[in-house]
Amino acid sequence: MPTLLIDGKWVSSIAGATIDVINPCDAKVFSKIDRGTAADIDLAVQAARRALHGAWGRMTATERGRIMMKFADLIVKHADEIAKIEAQDTGKPMTVARNDIVAVARYFEFYGSAADKIHGEQIPYLNNYNVQVIRVPHGVTAHIIPWNYPAQMFGRTLAPALAMGNACVLKPSEDACLSGIRLAELAMEAGLPAGALNVVTGYGHEAGAALTAHPGINFATFTGSPEVGVMVQEATAKNSVPCVLELGGKSPQIVFNDVDFDKAVPVIVKAITQNAGQTCSAGSRLLVQQDIYDQFVSKVAEAFKKVKVGTPEMDLDCGPIVNKKQFNRVNSFIDEAIASGVPVLARGALADGISKDGYFVAPALFGAVPREHNLACKEVFGPVLSAMAFKDEEDAIQLANATEYGLVAGVWTENGSRQSRLAQRIDSGQVFINCYGAGGGVELPFGGMKKSGHGREKGFLALEEFSVTKTVVQYYG
Repeated sequence: MPTLLIDGKWVSSIAGATIDVINPCDAKVFSKIDRGTAADIDLAVQAARRALHGAWGRMTATERGRIMMKFADLIVKHADEIAKIEAQDTGKPMTVARNDIVAVARYFEFYGSAADKIHGEQIPYLNNYNVQVIRVPHGVTAHIIPWNYPAQMFGRTLAPALAMGNACVLKPSEDACLSGIRLAELAMEAGLPAGALNVVTGYGHEAGAALTAHPGINFATFTGSPEVGVMVQEATAKNSVPCVLELGGKSPQIVFNDVDFDKAVPVIVKAITQNAGQTCSAGSRLLVQQDIYDQFVSKVAEAFKKVKVGTPEMDLDCGPIVNKKQFNRVNSFIDEAIASGVPVLARGALADGISKDGYFVAPALFGAVPREHNLACKEVFGPVLSAMAFKDEEDAIQLANATEYGLVAGVWTENGSRQSRLAQRIDSGQVFINCYGAGGGVELPFGGMKKSGHGREKGFLALEEFSVTKTVVQYYG
């Protein structure tokens, strides 16, 4: 079937070209998507603009919320079907895929119920003046989402935008977009008016670039690499269009000598192996106080050796890397570290029966990693954990902040004062204390500092990002 949703209709790309969809478990083509280009993007933006001036724009916030809640119910009803699509497209274990679909539904529940609860404010001013500050949608919003959590990202970026009344154009990743296509079908079934949501599949350098540069958009959101994030900012800036960027991380897990080993070890291992490490917020640096370094890291190594990698239906700890390019990139980091003499402390295991052509990588724990090494500084975006020792609290803070990223951090200590000090001083958009990730947390504002990007997704702050204030001054004297 065609994979472009424009003005409420599923259509093929104008150029008629397609892109192969490859199963990362065996590198075989199992489907095709349309290769949308600038011409298709233009039609999608025009359709979104018409929706703003049509049925979608005339809806009340309560009506928008009801549609979103109905959509959430449809997602739950079709959860198993969508999870299977997600697992085949990305290779992730079925349990992870199911959890992702539950999260998508939660996004539309949360923001659907919040749609009519964004209130303005009254400002006391001069006599005979009535001053209000209200929130209104940006207009047409552009959404470019990645391949690591395609279903979740569909909800994370679109739900708050739709709740605020924007009309959306989505460009999903060419490497994993089938779940998004099915979700868009259900959104139309839920009653979303034509043009409120448009989907254009295609390559980033074609469809994605055309979308961010289009003069008809009013706001953009992008999740991906810092390099492409710069390109997105440059493109939107030419039309004075603001954007939210989430650009990855090199997140530290900071372990002090009063840590509860049994509590910390399984969480730390999962934080780097979940989704095969293909997570912007993955805890990829393990910083351990030097007097417990050997003991604690040996416990992590024991747990690492038990991690199993396989196909979705095996439902193990990890699936494959999403594509060959990323597979080669992850392996290049591992090979470089080994060649430079960084010790491999533990490797996970590949399951029997997987295809030799699949993009499977056995998770790797390295230590002690030199502080200036690429493994200590660069985002691998794979199941690779770098262990390093620190001397004291001040050294831990300096080491935690010693990368160009600042997305998430974990702090493991029973000392309440230390918890508060580190939470204040670590350069990170989120800090978790004696936990990590907190189950995703739709309610928790998410975003980075430094080269991890700017702006916030999730929580009520996302509703502010996807709207703009308007000051109304009325003289009645």
